[in-house]
Amino acid sequence: MKTDVLRCDFCWRMCTLSRGQKGVCGIRENRDGSLVTLGWGKVVASGLDPIEKKPLYHFHPGANTLSFALFGCNFRCQFCQNHEIAQQDGSGSPHNSAVTKPELMVRLLERTGSPIMSYTYSDPIVWQDYMLETAELVHGEGKLNCMVTNGSFSAPSLERVLPLMDAFNIDVKGDEDFYRNVCGGSLAPVLDSVAKIAAESSKVVEVTTLLIEGYHDERMLRFLAKELAAAGVKVWHLSRFFPHYHMRHLPPTSEAFLEKMLLIAQDSGIPYVYSGNSALSGWDRTVCPSCRKVLIRSHSYGGEAALDVGHHIADGKCCNCGEAIYGRF
Repeated sequence: MKTDVLRCDFCWRMCTLSRGQKGVCGIRENRDGSLVTLGWGKVVASGLDPIEKKPLYHFHPGANTLSFALFGCNFRCQFCQNHEIAQQDGSGSPHNSAVTKPELMVRLLERTGSPIMSYTYSDPIVWQDYMLETAELVHGEGKLNCMVTNGSFSAPSLERVLPLMDAFNIDVKGDEDFYRNVCGGSLAPVLDSVAKIAAESSKVVEVTTLLIEGYHDERMLRFLAKELAAAGVKVWHLSRFFPHYHMRHLPPTSEAFLEKMLLIAQDSGIPYVYSGNSALSGWDRTVCPSCRKVLIRSHSYGGEAALDVGHHIADGKCCNCGEAIYGRF
């Protein structure tokens, strides 16, 4: 017998839903006593991307990945870069495209010749049932899975996701006040997820923080650096903000502010720190943390990274000094 009240465990909110009620994300609904994902199989964005665009710099650099999204997110970030396909007040809709079965996405991956499927653009946490069905088929074909997410899993959902994902890029957006006031979320479940993933030696996890000048400052960055280092993070991308969504009135983050934050991050004990949305010279290189040899000259989207890996990294180690280099190459 179907119950009137159901609990969705896709994210840390663990929404309790009566019949006809939707979760905070607006994507999960108790429909006649069954939990359903609105827009299941309705792909709203897709493309063949360099893996560096996720951004992932330590997971098969130089490879391409087939990326796609269904509609939705469980956060309400005022600066959302993809609000048209993530936010309920955007112009997108979970009902405006045909249903694509997971088998068709895997066939498309095979046609591209890419070794990696990426679940990205919106937040796949809220459509993880479709993602996991696809990811299982991808692994069955001997290929890899990558998830780009805000990381606000529930404990059961992360347990489901971990075996099928090979790499994650997780946004760590700010301190708890920033999450509550700007994102409509919470930092604690994100840090908990990052630590659990980082503890899995077979997984690659990289963290991205979008820096908004006037919201982020040195104190917040030092706090995040300490938390991420304690969680076992090895790769941290600091990215410039550009005006978007409900923060269109703000100026872009300056290169000078970004570089100041990069220097603080570099002193945090996190061995690999990179810039994003930036022209700062030298901050997109991979350098051996032991001998300081440049292993990858640039993670630009031209594919040169794969050539550098072949010359400077062998069996996951620096060819110059033998230091283990974090990631999968």
